[in-house]
Order: sequence, then structure tokens, then C-alpha cells
Amino acid sequence: MKIIVGQGSCGIAAGAGKIKAVLEQSVEGKYPIGITGCIGMCWLEPIVDVYDDNNNLHRYVKVSEDIAKAIAEAVLSSDFAKACEYEISDEDKLFLEKQTRIALRNCGIINPENIDEYVSVGGYSALKKVLSSMTQDDVINEIKASGLAGRGGAGFPTWFKWNAAKQSKGEEKYLICNADEGDPGAFMDRAVIESDPHSLIEGMLIGAYAIGAKEAVVYVRAEYPLAIIRLQNAIEQARNAGFVGENILGSGFTCDFRIKAGAGAFVCGEETALIESLEGSRGMPRLKPPFPAQEGYWHKPSNINNVETFANVAWIISNGGEAFSDMGTEDSKGTKVFALTGKVKRGGLVEIPMGKTLREVIFDIGGGIKEDKQFKAVQMGGPSGGCIPESLLDTVIDYKKLSATGAIMGSGGMVVMDESTCMVGMAKFFLDFTAKESCGKCVHCRIGTKRMQEILTRIVNGEGKDGDIELLEELCEAIKDGALCGLGQTAPNPVLTTIKYFRNEYEAHINNKKCPAKECTQLLTYEIDKDKCIGCTMCAKKCPVSAISGELKSAHSIDTAVCIKCGQCIANCKFGAISKN
Repeated sequence: MKIIVGQGSCGIAAGAGKIKAVLEQSVEGKYPIGITGCIGMCWLEPIVDVYDDNNNLHRYVKVSEDIAKAIAEAVLSSDFAKACEYEISDEDKLFLEKQTRIALRNCGIINPENIDEYVSVGGYSALKKVLSSMTQDDVINEIKASGLAGRGGAGFPTWFKWNAAKQSKGEEKYLICNADEGDPGAFMDRAVIESDPHSLIEGMLIGAYAIGAKEAVVYVRAEYPLAIIRLQNAIEQARNAGFVGENILGSGFTCDFRIKAGAGAFVCGEETALIESLEGSRGMPRLKPPFPAQEGYWHKPSNINNVETFANVAWIISNGGEAFSDMGTEDSKGTKVFALTGKVKRGGLVEIPMGKTLREVIFDIGGGIKEDKQFKAVQMGGPSGGCIPESLLDTVIDYKKLSATGAIMGSGGMVVMDESTCMVGMAKFFLDFTAKESCGKCVHCRIGTKRMQEILTRIVNGEGKDGDIELLEELCEAIKDGALCGLGQTAPNPVLTTIKYFRNEYEAHINNKKCPAKECTQLLTYEIDKDKCIGCTMCAKKCPVSAISGELKSAHSIDTAVCIKCGQCIANCKFGAISKN
């Protein structure tokens, strides 16, 4: 009998710590309570997995303290029928059953704090294979055969970057992992580090061997404390086991690790800005060339990939590059991890082969839109990406196909929006973000994003004017052409795609002073339907500014000059008598 509690950040936030304590107390020490990381079903946390004496899995979801006691009773009596009502539904099981997991292969399955569990599922066997029977060129050629492209957003061939760093002159070289993950709504890298840190370490060790680096650095967001703790623990365990440090496995290869907790600036997703931050300077991009492969960290040859890229490496070495390239499309090989969030029923981590459609991910895996509302758009690629409308839901997920829509693959953010989402407001949200995150080094990004932000703010406040849409388009093209790095060059994408696919919403805001999605507060008016209002006074009691008046059992009215449009009246009206227009 084995009992495991999910202890990723999402599980802990949902109360998994208390659940573990209740289980420990309830089983009275007869069975140990283990932990694992995030399996990706974030909407079902806390999750408890029980493997019975026949190794059958019983997965319990949305576990409360009372449910935890029921699970303990079922375990102690070996009568799992007692808790079967709390097990995951067949419908929710589809979330994982429709995925193909490589980067996430161990997430939510093994204990991330125990190296023995990683080794028991084949961990570090790829490193042993590399150090015992493969040359640097052999490794690079295997990665080339796999077609693995950088999963941080650019999609640049991994083998090419490794080969460029290998061929650069000099004994001192560095391998760097970008775990900064600055996109709003993205948590793929965090989940991998929290749930399977050794897969990152093993992938980086193989990469370091391939390029000839003796030092590996993980640049991780300081806002990821659990990830940092588990990664540091994993590094120490790997060092004690002889996988990290001097003369690894007696091969003569030496590579040590260290962690840099970064300040969390979005611009540090750009590799030269990340290098500046690593060196102790403000994160600002450098001019290229020279590229990091020739002159990177401390002006030495360096290679940078993100967490997901490295998490694939050991699997590729163990199973062969062709096994990876057999999945996906002609232009985009292997699998890709997405953080599926927003107005979707089943939000969490999704890993699918390239070539699936957006519809398959959102509706087959994600279960469709919450409350069965109408799908409106999906934002791909975070602040650097774009909004893809319903008419393009059957777009194939690969780098070229997504780019053709005006969006990008990015690191894997996938934010789903329904009919209640204002697309102008969505564009403003991302411009607010990029304007604040701009490092300020180049004028086009520093000033251009600010000007776009101001125009969008005017529009959502009902102060838009003729020519604003054309001015936005002009600014977008100028910023794309003139910005120094990827942050500025891609910042206009949310604006360009929302104008392209939802121009009617911009026009409604500007010409009619109305928000079709009824989301922009300044453009709304709250009204009471006198035929439906029975005068219960509940709305008046809840109004924080006393904008509602009327006698008991008589229809009420709203003073629009006083109303602050907080929505409390609608939330508390049981008769559907209040509407916003």
C-alpha cells in the first residue's frame, strides 16, 4: 500500500499540506505518506493517489479534510468502495489519457525530493550512456536527428546552438538554463523543476558534455521558492551520487552546478539580458552579434536553453532522436508543453505532440469553456503572442502555422477567453505588462509601448477617437521594426491580432462608446428592470455608495451618476432584475 499527496505549488495552495497531515494522523503510522509534484490537473487539487496491494491506482481529487479521513478509512480496511465517490471521474481522466508526455513524463509520479525514485524510472541512464559510449559530436547529432527546437519561444534548433558553442575556441565555457518564465499564466518550467528536477539536471549535464562546459547555471525566478529548494536539494543529491562535480562516473568529465535566483524581469527571457543579470548588471539586452555561443557569460562561449528543452534531452538520448522526430509535424518535431488557463473547464499542464489542433487541446483535453459559454479567442505566446479567434480553432499547433495567424508558440502559455472577454481590454492588459517590463534601452520599445498603452486606455475608458486604430497599427509596425530585442519586436502582437480579428470591438468602443463584451467599466450602465424587481431591497443594502433607492416591495432605481459599477447589485439580486449594458 502506498499513499502519495501532490505537493506542487498548486496543490499546496489548495491545502495539500493539511491533507497530508490529516492522512498521517488518520492512518496512525501504519502506512507512510509520500509526496509528489504537480501532475498537471491543477483544477482538481488537492490530489491524493493510493496504490493498493495489487498496485492498482485510486486517485482522489478535490480532497478536503473530511475526504482525507474517508480515504484513510478505506486504506485501513482495504475496502476502497468506501471512498469510491471521491475518485476522479472518467471524464476528467481524459485530460491525461489524451496527452503524450516526455518533458512531463515523471511529473506527479515520482518524489522530486528523492533521487532514488528518479533512478528507479531510468534516471541518469542517459548520462551514463553518453559518458561511456558517445562523443560530443555523437550527442549533438542525436539531438539534430530528434529535431528538438528551443522550447523557450524562439524555436531555434537546439543542436545548432550546441554545435556553435562546442566549436567556439576556449577552455572556459558555460551552459545556462533559462528558468525565468516571465509570461503571465505560464508555469510549465516551475512545474518541471518542482516535480522532476533531476530530469533538468541530467539534460543539462548532457548538454554541458556536448559543448565542453564545466559549469552549469540555472537562472530561476526568485518568485519560485519551492522550485529553488527542490532544485538545490536535487543538485546536492546528484553530487553525492557522483553525477555532478569532479570526474563524473569516472569518465574524466567535470561539471558543477549553481543556481541564480533572478529578479524576475520579463526582459530576462532574452538570452543576452539574462546574461547581463547573471553577471550582476541590470537585465538589458546586448547587441548581436556576437552571439552567446561566441561571447556570452563573462564574454566566454555560452549556451542557453530553457527548462523544457533540457527536460527532453535525456529521453531523446535513451530512446533515440528518431523516436522524438517521429512525433510532430514536418516543421515542428516532438511534443510541446502548454499551460492551459483562463475560461476553460480543465486548466493545467498539457503535453501533446506537435500537429494537434487548438480545438483538440481546448475542447478534447481542456473540456471546453466554463459554464458552456461561447469560445471567443485563445492567447498564444503570452505578451509576445497574439489572440487567435474561433474561426481559426482548427489551426495546427506548430511553429509555422501559429506564426501565420499572427500569434507565436512562445514558451507555451495558452489563455482561453470566452464571450465575456473584451478583446480591447485584453490587448491593453498585455501592453500594460510589456510597457512596465521594457528595460528602456531602446526608444521604440520604451516610448512606443507607452504610447500604445495610453491609446488603449483611452479607448476602454470611452475616450477613443477617429484615427486611433490606424495610429495603433502605425505604432505597431514602427516598434516591430525598430526595437532592439524580442520583447519590443513582439510587444505589438496582441494589438495587431485583436485589431485584425476583432476590429468591430475597437470600432464599437470608439464610435458607439460601448463594450460589446460588457467588460469595460467606464462604458457600462446598470439598469433595473421594473417588471422583474419585487422591491426586496437587497441590492440597495449591498450597494457601497447608496446609488440604489426605492420602497420595500416597490421597483427600485439606480442613480447612474452615483453608481461606481462595482457589480454588487447584480451579484446579490436573486431575481435577475439588474443588467449591465
